[in-house]
Amino acid sequence: MQKYVVRNIPRPAPDILEAYRELDVSTVYEAQGKQGLMHPYLRPLIPGSRISGPAVTVICPAGDNLMIHAAIEVCRPGDVLVVTTIGDSDHGMVGELIVRALMKRGVQGLVIDSGIRDSAVIRELGFPVWSKAIHSMGTTKNRGGWVNAPASCAGVLVNPGDLILADDDGVVVVRRGDLASSLEAARKRIEKEEGTRKKIDNGELSVDFYGLRETLRDEQVVYYDDLSDVPEN
Repeated sequence: MQKYVVRNIPRPAPDILEAYRELDVSTVYEAQGKQGLMHPYLRPLIPGSRISGPAVTVICPAGDNLMIHAAIEVCRPGDVLVVTTIGDSDHGMVGELIVRALMKRGVQGLVIDSGIRDSAVIRELGFPVWSKAIHSMGTTKNRGGWVNAPASCAGVLVNPGDLILADDDGVVVVRRGDLASSLEAARKRIEKEEGTRKKIDNGELSVDFYGLRETLRDEQVVYYDDLSDVPEN
């Protein structure tokens, strides 16, 4: 299978990118039918970080970061680098120097289904990273792979130019073809949640405004006024 680097990829329109910056991972994930959420082992290096931008994808052999170096050249300001490996890897695939190079290119952040190192310095630099591991194990730079090919990262297929949204709750992918519909659904969800907040502020109970009492009855959940009333099994 031919290995390659694709220099130019389609990216979402600026107004779409700007609109998604106002949204959070959980809202988008729920709005698009509970799809696109990466595995929870990806954790933010810097709590409170938020990124939203088009994916530049990288597929590396486990333990080799040659293609990450190749990807730096094709990154544009606002991109999110998404790295996965062939074979399971906890290697420190990205460290301080690669992060500095990515920052120089204007890359927003890194999502990597592998490990990073130099974590303290990267925190000081303020560069957002979501990774599977922090591990000092080094890598080689002599095995080819792919840049801007479809890549499976932490359980989700990512195509070049798909939107990556990441925050403290995790990482979600919005396919380029779904950007408009997912955005509309997310906005409707936010509007609905605002109405729910008002109900809570008014003292209403969620079992009532969600219509859950019927579900409780269907599940044969019985209410007792006192612990002494509960029959022994």
